[in-house]
Amino acid sequence: MTIREHLSRLRLPVIAAPMFLVSSPELVIACCRAGIVGSFPAPNLRTSEELGEWMQTIRDGVEAPADSTWPVAPWAVNLVTHSTSPRLPSDLEQVARHRPPVVITALGSPKPVIPTVRAYGGLVFADVTSVELARKAAEAGVDGLVLVCSGAGGHTGDLSPLVFVERVRQFFDGYIALAGAINTGEAVLAAQVLGADFGYIGTAFIPASESLASDEYRRMLMECGPTDLIVTRAFTGARASMLKPSIVNQGLDPAELEFKVARMNFTGRKDEKVKPWSGIWGAGQGLGRIDRIEPAAAIVERLSGEYQAARTRVAALCA
Repeated sequence: MTIREHLSRLRLPVIAAPMFLVSSPELVIACCRAGIVGSFPAPNLRTSEELGEWMQTIRDGVEAPADSTWPVAPWAVNLVTHSTSPRLPSDLEQVARHRPPVVITALGSPKPVIPTVRAYGGLVFADVTSVELARKAAEAGVDGLVLVCSGAGGHTGDLSPLVFVERVRQFFDGYIALAGAINTGEAVLAAQVLGADFGYIGTAFIPASESLASDEYRRMLMECGPTDLIVTRAFTGARASMLKPSIVNQGLDPAELEFKVARMNFTGRKDEKVKPWSGIWGAGQGLGRIDRIEPAAAIVERLSGEYQAARTRVAALCA
């Protein structure tokens, strides 16, 4: 079965988004075995060799026999392709060796990744936050786009999904995954109605028992709502949606971050007074629905039930 055929047979049209210092091999495997695409970001690992070890663990996990009524879904790795990232060549060597079915690029052009992934038949998705970047990625020849809209956690966008999908569909007929406050099965169906193929869900999987999130991080998600978020460039140079209480816990005043902009830098320098993301946690606007810690399979089960119920309601409305 080809990767495209696998994607057409997902239990639920969802990609579990790659989350920095949250996604783990166990979470990726659990998502894939529950019938949705699982993914993780390469920067979760300090070296390319460790990246290769994670990819081998995931391959072993998803290729093991599964006792389920739906096919095990493909998995994905997220690579930072920013010009300051020194690891990209060695990370691509590991990609060529372990052949992740989907590679998602972020914070840079997807062009350096496409030849390696195409050589073994994989698919390349580009994470984009504007119509201009989407057009450039489409012209580069990607198979899919992740449209990061307002409301997304971590690195976020500022466009409404109502506008973003419609504009991109004018020039792109490949896969579209829609990101931004998608935390329910109803929202997944809404993304499809807008013209996307997948919902791109991150925040809902942070409290999963298989994630790397700390207990304090999980508790904060359950205690906070959308008004407890701030979008700032102060930590990485890119717009990021962060939990205000986690910023306060690091001795910083969220109000003083408004005009502070960090220089985007992925060289791994250790001399910054406040290191990007250190103890400061991201979340999207869907965090208001989080009220428990549970396995990824249970989260997918909930999303699937909500999705099917929403389809029934829409069918009745259309009738």
